[in-house]
Amino acid sequence: MFGLKPSIPAKKSLKLFKEENIKKIVELGAGLGRDTIFFIQNSISVDALDYSPAAIKTIREKAKKNNLSKFISTKIFDVRKKLPFADNSVEACFSHMLYCMALSNLDLENLNREIWRILKPGGINIYTVRNTDDGDYKNGIYIGEDLYKNDGFIIHFFSREKVNTLSKGFKILNIDNFEEGKFPRKLFRVILKKQQLQL
Repeated sequence: MFGLKPSIPAKKSLKLFKEENIKKIVELGAGLGRDTIFFIQNSISVDALDYSPAAIKTIREKAKKNNLSKFISTKIFDVRKKLPFADNSVEACFSHMLYCMALSNLDLENLNREIWRILKPGGINIYTVRNTDDGDYKNGIYIGEDLYKNDGFIIHFFSREKVNTLSKGFKILNIDNFEEGKFPRKLFRVILKKQQLQL
């Protein structure tokens, strides 16, 4: 759906990871691995999680084909559950459009709490979401909580207010606007830094 080349936010995030001397990340909702492979080709080890067994199989095959398997671990996982990492153990998390899947506000609050738990103090969470300026916002069947079903997909759209609400325990370092695809989709790239004390 999104092509094979790394996403715009992955390219920008790599620069930040290098500046912060981050060597290993957790990628949530890794999909078919276009960003996963890009990160490991650029010396960032990745723990890649995705709900789809087919997606995880594809990532493993791509890593093996490129002789990169030792830099990656993969897991089939539902992000609505407790993340499979110890407290304060992860340098950074990255997810591209995971948050705008069919997740409720409560699911997202729980996910952010879990990301806060696993990140080291000062750890970085970068995520992208389709925002309320997107052409598909308010199209299709309204599900509730800014969720709309369109062409068989349920999409959660984000306002800046929603980003702010979801940032408890984090300092917002930046919210970028960017576009992706031919449509184009209008998105935010959100960069959060874990604070010492959770609010």
